[in-house]
Amino acid sequence: MYEEVLRNAFADALNKMGIQNDIDIIFETPKNPEHGDLSTNIAMKLAGTLKKVPREIASELIKNLSLDKNLNEKIDIAGAGFINIKFSKSFYSEILKKLYEFDKNIGKSDLGKGIKVNVEYVSVNPTGLLHLGHGRNACIGDTIANLYEWLGYDVTREYYFNNAGNQMNVLAKSIYARYRQQLDEPDFPFPDDGYHGDYVKEIASDLIKENNNKFIEDNKNNLETLRKFGEVWCFGKIKKTLERMSINQDVYYNEDSLYSEGKIKEVIDEFRNKGLAYEKDGALWLALTKMGLNDDRVIVKSTGEPTYRLPDIAYHREKFRRGFDVLIDIFGADHIATVPDVLAGVKALGFEPGKVKVYIHQFVTLTENGEQIKMSKRTGKNYTLDDLLDEVGADVVRFFLLMRGISTHLEFDLGLAREQSDKNPVFYLQYAHARISSVFDNAETKGIKLEYDIDFSILVHKTEIDLIKKLMNFQQTIETACNRGEPQILADYLRDVASAFHVFYHECRILDVEEKLMQARLALAEVTKNVMKNGLTILGIAAPNRM
Repeated sequence: MYEEVLRNAFADALNKMGIQNDIDIIFETPKNPEHGDLSTNIAMKLAGTLKKVPREIASELIKNLSLDKNLNEKIDIAGAGFINIKFSKSFYSEILKKLYEFDKNIGKSDLGKGIKVNVEYVSVNPTGLLHLGHGRNACIGDTIANLYEWLGYDVTREYYFNNAGNQMNVLAKSIYARYRQQLDEPDFPFPDDGYHGDYVKEIASDLIKENNNKFIEDNKNNLETLRKFGEVWCFGKIKKTLERMSINQDVYYNEDSLYSEGKIKEVIDEFRNKGLAYEKDGALWLALTKMGLNDDRVIVKSTGEPTYRLPDIAYHREKFRRGFDVLIDIFGADHIATVPDVLAGVKALGFEPGKVKVYIHQFVTLTENGEQIKMSKRTGKNYTLDDLLDEVGADVVRFFLLMRGISTHLEFDLGLAREQSDKNPVFYLQYAHARISSVFDNAETKGIKLEYDIDFSILVHKTEIDLIKKLMNFQQTIETACNRGEPQILADYLRDVASAFHVFYHECRILDVEEKLMQARLALAEVTKNVMKNGLTILGIAAPNRM
């Protein structure tokens, strides 16, 4: 909001100087508050182009700036050429007035109106239960989708899976072994490459119940039936786990459809026609060296089985064909090596790889008292995502999986997650929202109603100004978190807002003060409540009125 006004003012000043440059004018908050409220290094960025000293450019820029002097206390130059801006108290009252007018829509915008975004996340094959790594992927993807929706983009949430690969045969054989072991042959051999999780025993048990202890013994039909039974069972569990975290996808795209609808063949033919695919040692290779990469890769093995690069390329081609303007992929760190190959393949097929945003998240380790743990004390088994949800709840799981940068390894501190106090970071945020709600409950019992026409200029206490400074960054924080694909930016911001509110609450009485001051402080609390509620909503976390 205010940054857009500043950008326009600086762009206008550059035009007055005869400078037309498409360089981004970025404002940041100085680490030292004495340097001002915002700072830009635009003069330093232009120094090379203009062949001038940055301080000289900065001085000329300031002379040509047209800004409301009532809103800016000081604009000066620091260091090598930073332009620092310090706002006046009247600026903050004007900002708060605008924030108050947004009411419950604060933070929303139509920035992405008309732009179609596809966010693909989770994408686990239906061969088992979700674990913590899947949970991190799910929470990151869902929150990124929320961020885009909050900014007005047309978002499709997508789940890509494969129920046709060899892993489904392995699942079927595993189920059959457990079925025979439970039914009549406890020593029936279990496949060496089988799925050993206890959930396979559950599938076999359900299979016995549904078939009244009878089962088709024909090997072919047996395997196909088991595959389907296992797929439906696993997918049902996966969806229920995601629903517990308020995660639902719009589209479930089956990799097998790429084969059945001839999409894989089309891609192979196109690569051949472009001279980008060749046969060697009985396999089909993709000539990635012709696309600027270091090595060619096999896309169809000598056995006739495609490698995962081929369907991934075909799948992204289909997403482009479906009319999406931005394609977002949320992957675990184990996918990092294939990304350049897929993007090169997409480009070779005539699509713009720059429209594909790939976010790679690192792994999750469960810890307690500083030590890694793998077994649940409650179940005595390896932790699943459901186990964690049972133990600490969906809000805690979501927040803990979001509160670190996605490119960093995440240690999920189970001891801290169990805390039922403001030591737990998600409770700290929820408590701030609940505290504000209690203020309004108290006001209601006293017959106090919040007015619309409020004099915000009387809010001059340091803690009031500090809180307004945090609140006015909400819109920019959402945009930054969205553009960078980093939900923890929003989580960190909400912690700062909650902290600033708690300080304000302790130092400034809200009720039982002079009427105008009470109304202004109630309005400040209302804006804070709306920011906390909307921020938590974007993170997929409840904002309780009482705790």
